[in-house]
Amino acid sequence: MAMAQVEAAVVIHLRTVYYGDDPLTLFPIALLSDRDLVIELSRELATMLMILSVALLQSRRSTQVFGAFLYVFGVWDIAYYAWLKLFLGWPTQWLQWDVLFLIPWPWLGPWMTPVFVSLLFIAAGTRLLASPARFTRLALSLLVAGAALVVIAFLLPVLLVPVDRQASIEPGDFLWSVFVPGYVLMAYGLGIACRGGAWRAA
Repeated sequence: MAMAQVEAAVVIHLRTVYYGDDPLTLFPIALLSDRDLVIELSRELATMLMILSVALLQSRRSTQVFGAFLYVFGVWDIAYYAWLKLFLGWPTQWLQWDVLFLIPWPWLGPWMTPVFVSLLFIAAGTRLLASPARFTRLALSLLVAGAALVVIAFLLPVLLVPVDRQASIEPGDFLWSVFVPGYVLMAYGLGIACRGGAWRAA
């Protein structure tokens, strides 16, 4: 939660610089300078490494490290939006679009979608930390397939737009038809894994 406050502070400063007239409105997207883009990409990577580091402090068992990563990621992401709301008054709508991530390409979607994912991560992470889990081949396949669909739903709003028009992207209809099946597959895969046992491919 403390790291989420740091990230929210950085994002608020970036919005002040790039959206000075109205930091509550992100679209059309303001493109970062090359220097700021490199800094922001490295910051996002550093955040993932910090979350992984915390997970590795929990245990050396694969399932518990994975569970700790999911749990910390979920808490961090939800707390990030809570800090933005507290300090900036954003988001102002339940399905307001956000620039979610930049690696390897901008991820776009309503801010509630990563929160849904984070809630799932917190629930699964708590279960994986509490007792042993078994990741069968089926569980892994469902989890990977679901995660891929969720990421595709976030990436397509940008990838479907020509590069020379990406700065003028406006939020449209989110790809719920891709996100929801992906979310369900992720939840099902994690649910199978959380039934207990040892981490192994069955």
